[in-house]
Amino acid sequence: MDLKTFKTLHTIVKSGSFHQAAEELNYAQSTVTMQIQRLEADLGVQLFERGKKIKLTEAGRVFYEQSLDITYRMEQLQAHLSEMQNGEAGKVRLGVTEPSASCRLPMLLQAFMREYPKVDVSLEIASTPALVSSLKQGELDFALCSPPEAGEELYFHPLFQEEFTALLPEGHLLADSESIRLSDLEGHRLLITAATCPYRKRLERMLQDAAQPSIATMEIGSMTALKHYVASGFGIALVPRIALDPLPAGTLTREIRGESIDMLTGLLSRTNPLGHAAVRLYENLRQKLERI
Repeated sequence: MDLKTFKTLHTIVKSGSFHQAAEELNYAQSTVTMQIQRLEADLGVQLFERGKKIKLTEAGRVFYEQSLDITYRMEQLQAHLSEMQNGEAGKVRLGVTEPSASCRLPMLLQAFMREYPKVDVSLEIASTPALVSSLKQGELDFALCSPPEAGEELYFHPLFQEEFTALLPEGHLLADSESIRLSDLEGHRLLITAATCPYRKRLERMLQDAAQPSIATMEIGSMTALKHYVASGFGIALVPRIALDPLPAGTLTREIRGESIDMLTGLLSRTNPLGHAAVRLYENLRQKLERI
């Protein structure tokens, strides 16, 4: 009993004869007859009353009506499985850090999901260490983030440098400077992200290298929230340039001189192969983000 046999049965009923069904299906009539005989043997009932005019038996009518829904569902299942195999359907679990989660991904995902509406994408927005943990536990397919710590058994594909700039409140003592060095921050409050943030770790190393370990800081847990605290006058922050469109009222930006604090961003995945839908999204993001 298979889908082809069901379709043969339906064609016989619609056409009214074994001969016509064979022509429509491009089968030999003996093939059609054999399919129905085998089906009747499997079911243990007679489906057709043979004679000059083909007619369903009572059992045949019940089977025909029920098999229409079965055939439809099987065809839908086959189509869905084919789409999954082609990467046109399926579920993808994507991790992403800020500011890409808010400033880049919405438009990219919208375009992708218009092209592949049957791909179900879920997002985990977190720090790189948290995304690394989720990846290793199999809770994510891949992530868009900064590089992991050395020694992690993950694959990182670099894409672009996240550019940072200094954000100051209007009227700040450093506002008259055309650009700012890390050494200029001494005596001013610097707003920083959470301790687990790779950006903060990089900034702290650079401050130590610049012999500026005593700069006053204030921890703000969210990268995207930094600009709002600068606008409220809490201090200076070094923030991703892309997160400053539009520039918050009451703030201004200055270039950072000296060693760059820009952060490399890329796609992070386990070494085992991705699913078909995940490959579709991975390649789509890779192609779009490498152009930045």
